[in-house]
Amino acid sequence: MNAETRPGAILVTGGAGFIGSAVIRHLLSATEAIIINLDKLTYAANRTAVAENEKHPRHRFVKACITDREALRTIFDQYRPDAVMHLAAESHVDRSIDRPADFITTNIVGTVVLLEVIREYLASSRGRKPPCFRFHHISTDEVFGSLGPEGRFSEMSPYAPRSPYAASKAASDHLVRAWHETYGVPVVLSNCCNNYGPWQFPEKLIPLMIVKALDYEKLPIYGGGEQIRDWLHVDDHARALHMILTRGRQGESYNVGADCERRNVEVVEAICDLLDESRPAAGKPPRRELITYVRDRPGHDSRYAIDATKTRSELGWRPQESFSSGLAATVRWYLDHAKWWRNIDSYRGARLGLDIAEAATS
Repeated sequence: MNAETRPGAILVTGGAGFIGSAVIRHLLSATEAIIINLDKLTYAANRTAVAENEKHPRHRFVKACITDREALRTIFDQYRPDAVMHLAAESHVDRSIDRPADFITTNIVGTVVLLEVIREYLASSRGRKPPCFRFHHISTDEVFGSLGPEGRFSEMSPYAPRSPYAASKAASDHLVRAWHETYGVPVVLSNCCNNYGPWQFPEKLIPLMIVKALDYEKLPIYGGGEQIRDWLHVDDHARALHMILTRGRQGESYNVGADCERRNVEVVEAICDLLDESRPAAGKPPRRELITYVRDRPGHDSRYAIDATKTRSELGWRPQESFSSGLAATVRWYLDHAKWWRNIDSYRGARLGLDIAEAATS
């Protein structure tokens, strides 16, 4: 598959999730493909994020779990996809500390079931066999573990996951490579830094701090807030994923990052400043004074940073948003969409993984 190839149908797993919905919005605007949106609709899924495309003539929504082999077979038989972008995953580190088995089931078992259905699909003689099928596995930089004060993760960095979430994604990465080498499944892989932007479920750092700061609640930051992350706007990630799918070399892995390293406390301070400017709280001190340091997460990685040289040089991808412009746009989006996040019943900002953290330090 290359830049000139135009897939007739693309299956996106986890298409109602934060990144998945951004990918679907991009694909519907940038391609002529039929987009099959497969999602189980767990707590973090949000069909509202693709609501404007629900009636799009090239959008198909299927509610199913990637561990459901028969449902997947039906999808492949009905739509005969030319490509799969696999984003369905449990992704919150704190939840993985509390319920690691859920992450094993979805991220590892689900990936194996999907790979096996794809292998059957490619080997079958039922109907048309896609001439240039591609399976794109989307992963995270957390599989590489924790960096020191210098250096960046490259595609050749050794795996060293330190949380149940990271371990489950590392396992799925290895399985995808194994199905490529053993069974010849045509694959590409990508590992990305922290994403932010519209429609992100408010359990992750940036949306959680926005909604808490808006209501003038305390802003809990793990440890001393010195952990460093590389931040990428989700729309820039969606564009990168499309390029990797269509232009990436088979069997290769591509890192996606924006060279936007920030300490966690710097991110929260920037959010406070933006909200003080756009939504000043009369008679109250600056929102930075709401910052509270809480007990750190067990196994908390100190720094992530992505070297995206390969993706930039081979595919010509560049992020369009700086961190300052992207964060400002994200804050404005949450201000404009308060009805959505205030109506979320499944999460109210309570800390997860707390019992484990206390047991580890008692």
